[in-house]
Amino acid sequence: MQKTITFVFVFVIFTISVFSQNYTINGYVSDALTGEKLVNATVFINYKNAVSTNEYGYYSLIIKEISLDSVKLFASLIGYEKREKNIDLRTTQSVNFQLQSNTNIDSIVVTGQIPITQNTDIGTVSIPVNQLKLMPTIGSESDVFKSLQLMPGVQAGSEGKSNLFVRGGSPDENLILLDEVPLYYVSHLGGFLSVFNTDALSSVKMHKGGFPARYGSRLSSVVDIRMKEGDMNNYHGDFAIGLLNTKVLFEGPIIKNKASFIFSVRFLPINLILKPFSFLTNNGQMIGYNFHDVNAKVNYKVNDNNQIFFSFYTGDDNLSVDLPKIYATDQKVHYDQKWGNKLVAFRWNHIFTQKLFLHTTASFTQFRYLNKLIVNNFDDASFFKYDFFTGIRDYSVKTTIDYNVSKNYKLKIGVNSIYHNFSPGLTYFKITNSDTVQTDTTTGLAKFSGFENIFFIENNISIGDFFAANIGLHFSHYYLGKATFTSYEPRIVLNFILHKNFSVKTSYSEMEQYVHLLTNNTISLTPDVWVPSDKNIKPSRSKQYSFGFFKYFPQKSIELSIVSYYKISNNLISYKEGAVFIGNAENWHNKIETGGNGTAYGLEFLLQKKQGRTTGWISYTYAISLRQFENINFGEPYSFKYDRTHDFSIVLSHKINDKITFSGDWVYGSGYPFTMPIGTYNIIDDGTMMNEVVDFEQNQNIFIYADRNSYRMRAYHRLDFAANFTKKVKRGLRTWTVSVYNLYNRQNPYLYYTKYNKNDKKIHLYQQSLFPIIPSISYSLKF
Repeated sequence: MQKTITFVFVFVIFTISVFSQNYTINGYVSDALTGEKLVNATVFINYKNAVSTNEYGYYSLIIKEISLDSVKLFASLIGYEKREKNIDLRTTQSVNFQLQSNTNIDSIVVTGQIPITQNTDIGTVSIPVNQLKLMPTIGSESDVFKSLQLMPGVQAGSEGKSNLFVRGGSPDENLILLDEVPLYYVSHLGGFLSVFNTDALSSVKMHKGGFPARYGSRLSSVVDIRMKEGDMNNYHGDFAIGLLNTKVLFEGPIIKNKASFIFSVRFLPINLILKPFSFLTNNGQMIGYNFHDVNAKVNYKVNDNNQIFFSFYTGDDNLSVDLPKIYATDQKVHYDQKWGNKLVAFRWNHIFTQKLFLHTTASFTQFRYLNKLIVNNFDDASFFKYDFFTGIRDYSVKTTIDYNVSKNYKLKIGVNSIYHNFSPGLTYFKITNSDTVQTDTTTGLAKFSGFENIFFIENNISIGDFFAANIGLHFSHYYLGKATFTSYEPRIVLNFILHKNFSVKTSYSEMEQYVHLLTNNTISLTPDVWVPSDKNIKPSRSKQYSFGFFKYFPQKSIELSIVSYYKISNNLISYKEGAVFIGNAENWHNKIETGGNGTAYGLEFLLQKKQGRTTGWISYTYAISLRQFENINFGEPYSFKYDRTHDFSIVLSHKINDKITFSGDWVYGSGYPFTMPIGTYNIIDDGTMMNEVVDFEQNQNIFIYADRNSYRMRAYHRLDFAANFTKKVKRGLRTWTVSVYNLYNRQNPYLYYTKYNKNDKKIHLYQQSLFPIIPSISYSLKF
């Protein structure tokens, strides 16, 4: 049977590729002003002969059913004026387009765009970067992840956090890519701000299902973020200052029309105020915190067929506490906590022929966490030092080939080799007393390494104007020590095009994940630790089915999608009941439950408008997410911590004129589940157990809890608003942004806790809220 299927598949591909009279035109589409390559631009002759540029702005269009010797070739993209060129089909040629930005919104009528009904994306969302910058957020700082949280199927978790919980998955189940390289830790301020500076980004796309075979290593989603390449023609920059950070960006040509660069820095200068203030108000005790992000990229065009790129990112958070004197003793304490990422990537793009495009990326990425405590006691000259370090490093080489075989068949094939270096946790202690060393030891797990080798193939097939498919396979081989795992992950997306503006899509995807994140459920500054699959922990695996309807309204440029999904996950891990990670990784195997199962299903609705004077979207999600472990909740299924049954968002932005833009969003979500105590018993001093409270303060009170996550918090909702005021000034373009988070001051639940009331001698349940109404203002200048 398998041989028969293989024969039929090869025969169909051969027939499609041979019996087609084709002409091929290839090239790049770029911004006329900056030279920046434009992703997802459409190059077309007519409805039947159209193609989108890839993630590098490159296109290869195979033309058929054209009897003329010359035709008009068009290029278009939302926000740009359409261009056309006369093409002679009797000669093989490359055609590059430079599109001019169109600032007159009322005159923008984009024709020829390939609608969502024509592609094989299902469960894929994208937000234009310019729209991201207008959305209201805490501190008037645009944030990629907070914008994605407003999309269907994506949850934020705790209020204000930049985490992504996608279709019942955990944050570590998301593959976050910056210029094709994974980042392992993607937030600042304890999770309240993502690490991505939107000023340095060119595109953002999220895949929640129907995953192309090129992606792997995570179960729930892929967030593909691309940096700008730098202006090839002119020097210019941005400066911005707000409540949460200060930003500076500069870009321009190194060699005009040949090489360019972009460099940006984002940092929090609060230490200039925080350290002196804490010193003056806390008897000389100083508390400091800061973070920074640095992005850089160099782009060099060797010739028409070769281009190389160098990308760099580094970002860190630093928390410090200095206590010069504690409780009238002669002690001095210094505490440091640092964490962050580093990323370096080198990419080479090469055009072999009009139909054959290659790109190779060599990269390094690292996440590290360091915790340090030093105590000096001057009374007895004693000294105590504690260090804890954990992290992960990846070295990777990836090569992908795009082969435009025929009008109806496109092939993508690639290999990827990743060298993982894990540091689950090393703890160092040193204790001295009167210059005598009493303790000097290191505990925990030393570094160990593993390899992950990947091969993938994608077959994009179309039959006439009524059917398109992406059929692929992601194969991976992983080994660490004596543990070896092999995974075959089929990927199928089928698109039945009932009309050029209406289609029905279905997909099936399997994903496997070899690295896991141990995250404490408590509210603390204890570290998140990445650990590998090994002989004790099997890789996690998911299977996801999707089915959806897609409609495009060309007159209004509105996209409508209604998608259902069903996902099952196996070999999940979780902390055991009551277990936490406190800085010693030596026994982490004993603190986790393995072999867990997850089930998630739901329905997602999205109505989105990306162009015009008014843009935005309306989204709704109905979702159920369950987990099951043998030793948690007595082996019975329970609601996942961030299971939200109903989630509704409205996001709108309206440009009054070139000077004023208003934006806002309203969010509603049903309550998250939590575990609530339903009774108590007390143990008095002689060990006797009593069912009723005798004296809560003098006796040990023990709670009796209901089933895990069987109660729900109150519903969550809030309204945000922002206004942008832009004006041309002598030095450039100035923008003031005024925003209000939680406009009507809704007291949303962050957590629930219990407290004993002395008056009625009962234990009461209380709600803790986090963010009230928060107004903020920021200033930016483009020069």
